[in-house]
Amino acid sequence: MLFAQTAASSLPGSSFGEPLCTSPQKDEQQKLAVPFCGGIRGGMRPGKKITIMGVVNADPDSFDISLTCGCGDVALDMCVQFEDREILRNACVSDSWGEEERSIPYFPFIAEQPFRVEIHCEHPRFRVLVDGHQLIDFYHRVTPLEAIDTIQISGSLTITKLN
Repeated sequence: MLFAQTAASSLPGSSFGEPLCTSPQKDEQQKLAVPFCGGIRGGMRPGKKITIMGVVNADPDSFDISLTCGCGDVALDMCVQFEDREILRNACVSDSWGEEERSIPYFPFIAEQPFRVEIHCEHPRFRVLVDGHQLIDFYHRVTPLEAIDTIQISGSLTITKLN
């Protein structure tokens, strides 16, 4: 189960893994307010998938999606930067950031357009797809995977659905 926390309050979220079949109600929209921070029940494991659906803001600067171990290690920090059309990825283990990864085959995000990001946890890596097309692989630097129990989303976007 996902528990969302917005900057203003702590609200229980919808079941993680159970897709919402309709547009979010007012309460659901509050739970998906940006910046968003929510727990991943049971942590990550091979075979688990996180889907983030949203819309890029009209005049976007950047947005971040991070998978973390509570308030500690960062297993995946993905920073989408519009001006340079880059998607930077990194991890922080024991307060030490690793080597940043930058190369991407294409830049998939467009101002005012909807998107779907899927983060698949596989045995050696996270595989990230955008709108059904593979974008990047990010090999695990944080173990155990079950310790990755939090997702944080911030920046120039609106979240419409999260499972």
